[in-house]
Parts: sequence; C-alpha cells; structure tokens
Amino acid sequence: MKLRYDDDVERFRGQFQEWLDENQPTPEEMESAPVRSSAHRPPWARRWAKRMFDDGWLVPGWPPELGGRNADPVETLVYLEELDNRGIPRTTNPQGLGIVAPSLIDHGSEDQIECYAMPLLRGDLTACLGMSEPDAGSDLASLKTRAVFDGDSIVLNGQKVWTSGAHDADFCFMFCRTDPDVPKHQGISIVLVPMDAGGVTVRPLMEIVHPRFPDLNEVFLDDVTVSAENLVGALNNGWRMANDSLAHERSLVWLMSVFGNEVALKRLLELAPELLGDLGPLERAGAIDDFVGLHVDVLAARCMGYRGFARYVRGGTAPEQALMKVYTSEVRQRLALVAAELAGPAGLRPVSGRDTEVGTQEDFFSTFAGTISAGSSEIQRNIIADRVLGLPRS
Repeated sequence: MKLRYDDDVERFRGQFQEWLDENQPTPEEMESAPVRSSAHRPPWARRWAKRMFDDGWLVPGWPPELGGRNADPVETLVYLEELDNRGIPRTTNPQGLGIVAPSLIDHGSEDQIECYAMPLLRGDLTACLGMSEPDAGSDLASLKTRAVFDGDSIVLNGQKVWTSGAHDADFCFMFCRTDPDVPKHQGISIVLVPMDAGGVTVRPLMEIVHPRFPDLNEVFLDDVTVSAENLVGALNNGWRMANDSLAHERSLVWLMSVFGNEVALKRLLELAPELLGDLGPLERAGAIDDFVGLHVDVLAARCMGYRGFARYVRGGTAPEQALMKVYTSEVRQRLALVAAELAGPAGLRPVSGRDTEVGTQEDFFSTFAGTISAGSSEIQRNIIADRVLGLPRS
C-alpha cells in the first residue's frame, strides 16, 4: 500500500512552500539566538511571529483573526512537516504559543485575551509556564505555591522550578493553590503574574549539557501582589484547565518527536562509515544490528503516530498518543547511547555549535530531558496503565 495525501492537501502544502520561500528567516537570523531557548526577545523571532500571524500561518487550524486560516488537521500536519523539513522553528516561545495562548482564548476574560493572548500570538509578549515545584514535579496536584485574595488583589507566595524561559518572559501562567482545605485536585487556580512584579525573583539554573544557553530557572514569589482580575477562569478550576492546557495540540505534538528521531538517525547513518571503521567483524555486526533496530523503532513511531492521528481525524480516541511520549523519548535515548558508545573517546569533545551533535556525550546527556520533563517515563507508564489499559491502581 502506498500512502499519499490528497490533491487539496498537496495544494495547501504548495501554498505554504511558496510563502516560506519568500518569508522564512535566514540561517544567519536564527543563529542570533538559540532555537531551543524559550526566549522570544530576538528581533527576528518577533518579526517571524508577526509575519506568520498576519499571513495566517501561525496556527493554521485557527480562524484568521487568531493567526490561522481554518485549516483541517491533515493540513496542519503537512504544515508542521514543511517547517521541520526546512529546520525552521514554528516559535521560540513554545509554552506561550502551544499552551498559554490557547488556554487564555478558551478560559480567559475578554481583557485577558486582548492584553495577554493576542500580544503573545503577535510576538509582542512572551510567556512562561509556572507548574513544577521542588515537591510537585510530575504530580502537579501537590503544588504548594499559595494565592490568597485580599480585596481586589491576589497575594502570591511560593516557588517554581524548571521554569523554561522565565528569565526572558513578560508574564507567567502561574498554577497556585487557592484553597488548601479541599482535596488537592480541587483547590488549584491559575493567575497571570507579570515577571516584573515586585517580589518576583528569577534565578537561572546552570545546565551541564547546555551551559552556553541556559533556559531553565527557579522562580521565587515573596508577597507578590497582582490584581484579582488576573485570575484565569473560575476560582479553584485550575486542575481542569491544566488538563485542557496540556491537551492543546496533543494530537500533533508526537510529530515533532518523530521528526527529531528521524533527523538523529539520519545523522548517525551518515557517521556510520567513520564509527564502524576500526571495529572487528563481531563488533561491526553488532553495531549494524543496532542501526537496523533503531531504524525499525523510528519507523514504528511514525506509523504509531499516524494510526492515532487517523483515529483523531475520524473523531475517535487515540490511545497511541498516550504511548508516544514514552516511546519516542526512549528511542532517542537508545540512539544517542549507541552513537556515543561507538564514538568512544571522540565523543568527549566539546560541542562548539548551538545544537548537540550525535555521537557526543553532550547529546546523550541531553536525551534525559525527554524522559524526565513533561512527565517522566515512570509517571507516563502509570498513566498508560491506569487510563489506557484500565489496570487497577493497586
């Protein structure tokens, strides 16, 4: 069976390709700041966001007034494919575009949409996501950051950690506890916190893997006072909004992980003659077997993703999407380990560029972010067992 997109979808792809030919940022522009950072400050990134918004290519599936063109899910799929084929970031503020803006559009007030969501989409503001805490990582419901109403104000105290882009954000989509006397899932709310508010302290966390481009931060809130109008949605409704927030674009987010694995595998195979050069017959055969196994894993991930996506397009549930985060992140880690072991001492070389290189220890270490962040593999397996397989919690 030969799979292909229909003619209408290919016409849509052609339109986007033509637009990219005329408007995409140059490599020199993108080198001015790390793509992996959540920073939305570089002038090129602001121009890129505005250009995409104005021309309806920022979120194609949304209506034109929100930076889209009412594209269907399959058209959005090929849109993401084209961006990846050219190595162009959709945004340098993924939390803002993928979670904060759509959440505000779904649950925010008219003023919040006008003052926060729309400037965020146009590239005039950047946002960070205040979820994880020292004792509440994958278990968001255990968060302790407090938000207390005081007349027309909200006073916040607490700490967030691993907050991507907080050092460069204009505001934070802050998850906090507003009622400590009810079950922990029921007492959470979301508050918009300007990062220049009094009492907000941001402390960057230096990274071993990417010391030149730090992106993670601790955020401390010491009697931070904001307007009560900064409450997003209903009081104590944060848990439901959290699930809605993380569900945004979940049907397509698997594709980016698949793309990343395919790029890494392609690079590994390009290096294969060099890596296999000095190996004996048995070691060489073992390495080739590893390559074949990784190729099968990467292809299986794309097929699994397409299967779940097809169910989603038909209006059904897609349990495959619950498996993709674990599977793709662990395949990437195995690939990096194989490459690093074959590279041997040569893999210890420092990496001079912005991105990690396959076969280096830096690349291998960086893959642990994928198996830990956004819910560790262990937590994901619990969720799969509970919600997909229906296994008993005991």
